[in-house]
Amino acid sequence: MQRGFDWNDIPVLLALAQRKSMRGAAEQLGVDVSTISRRLAAAESRLQTRLFIRSPEGYEATDAGRIFMEKAAAIEGDVRALIDVTRAESESHAGEVRITSVDILIDHWLTPRIPQLLESHPDIGLRMIPDNQVLSFTHSEADLALRIARPTADAAILMRRVGHIGMAVYGARQYSDIPKRRWGDVPWLAFDDDLAEVQEMQWLKQVAPSASYPFRSSSASTLLRACQAGLGIGLLPCFAAEAAGLCRLSEGVELRRELWLLRHRDATRVPRFRAVADWMADLAEAQSGWLGGTVGKNTV
Repeated sequence: MQRGFDWNDIPVLLALAQRKSMRGAAEQLGVDVSTISRRLAAAESRLQTRLFIRSPEGYEATDAGRIFMEKAAAIEGDVRALIDVTRAESESHAGEVRITSVDILIDHWLTPRIPQLLESHPDIGLRMIPDNQVLSFTHSEADLALRIARPTADAAILMRRVGHIGMAVYGARQYSDIPKRRWGDVPWLAFDDDLAEVQEMQWLKQVAPSASYPFRSSSASTLLRACQAGLGIGLLPCFAAEAAGLCRLSEGVELRRELWLLRHRDATRVPRFRAVADWMADLAEAQSGWLGGTVGKNTV
């Protein structure tokens, strides 16, 4: 088969072989007779082979034509099967969904609530990808992302703010009586240098510029564990710190971070991606007070 063959000619040639007349083939495909005649001539020209001859019974395939039709019928069957499988996949909720977010959201918010999602969509499989570099999100890494920083505009990505994350200063019980004026005198739990520019660190530099950092990590979940262990005080998401039983030293919320849901535009056509994205957005709305730090320990 020479280069330049139009694969769209296959249904035309198969219809002609089946109906044995151009009018019958045209009726079957919903086109006019001239289209069938033109496509046949073009196909034989590209193949440099006579595929049909006229007989009293109509159009009869030549020997070369019969071989072509056998192979073409198999190809058409494979294509139809491919289309059916692809369509079935696109209409199904079954399959894997990859979610990336900062680890503290995965560990202390999403994961405990996954059973609620799977009750409605038991065929969905979830892969959680902790990523504390808050602006990282590529199609090869994940299908959906939750970020606590406003994403950079990208035409390929749909971005939706779904809430806010409230943060306050927390400590273990031995720090519960430390007033704000003495915060600079106690050890602080801080992010490592790779996250030096995040809002939490900028806030800390202003509130306690002379504070010591005996324990640092790029993981917010690790900082929470260190706070539970009494290694210092830290600015932590209220929802996670309250659930962990830590003492709030702040009178109110010290810092609010925007919570953004990201997905690629082409993911909107995949039901399982839509289902999980809608579930996360609805969950954030339903628990906005808890995530925002304006209510106490969540009981949902």
